[in-house]
Amino acid sequence: MKKRIVKKHPLAIRWFHWINFPVLTIMIWSGLLIYWANDIYRLGWGDTTVIKFFPKSFNDALHIPFHLSTGMAFHFFFMWFFFLNGLLYVLYTIFSGEWKYLLPNRHSFKEAWLVVLHDLHIRKTAPPQDKYNAAQRIAYTSIVVMGMGSVITGVAIYKPIQFQWLCTLCGGYEAARIEHFILTLGYAVFFLVHIVQVMIAGWNNFQAMVTGFEVEKYNEPETIPEPQPDTIETPKA
Repeated sequence: MKKRIVKKHPLAIRWFHWINFPVLTIMIWSGLLIYWANDIYRLGWGDTTVIKFFPKSFNDALHIPFHLSTGMAFHFFFMWFFFLNGLLYVLYTIFSGEWKYLLPNRHSFKEAWLVVLHDLHIRKTAPPQDKYNAAQRIAYTSIVVMGMGSVITGVAIYKPIQFQWLCTLCGGYEAARIEHFILTLGYAVFFLVHIVQVMIAGWNNFQAMVTGFEVEKYNEPETIPEPQPDTIETPKA
């Protein structure tokens, strides 16, 4: 078994990834500080509540209460980093051709299900993949779409009068706020799944996002000796 170095991620992709990770974390955290001031969302019916976002114990554990102004300051400051990093990422993938590896194709949804079955050890063999498998294509493209949705709904909430047309496009202020909240929950779910997938994939996959390459093991093909020409012994005189 031999090893070889294989290039995986360009420098720009790695920068966008590692910038986005802390920025999105700060956006979610500061969003929770803002949400605490008017935490109205729940799952239930009538006066019955099954799940409340978020219970008092959750807010107290993270020291969220009474930090509304801090949350707004962080949220409105780092939203520019979130927007610019996402915009540059999209532009880079378009002009560099990386979009070819990221966009789902007509087989992606079927193959993504096979990837899930393989990860759950229900299916023995993984479906063929290029740089990213089908599930990753769908997930990474969805994150870009979600980012665009967060910017649109965020602006509609931030300036509902100045961008009244945008607020109306989102279904009104309350609808825009709900959509913004649901997208935040989507990021949290993506974070959890992404981290679990990285842990399952192992160090080599993590290293590729840091250094840009991964170490690949391969079997060297066996060398078959060339046939030797027949020799004819001549009798000695």
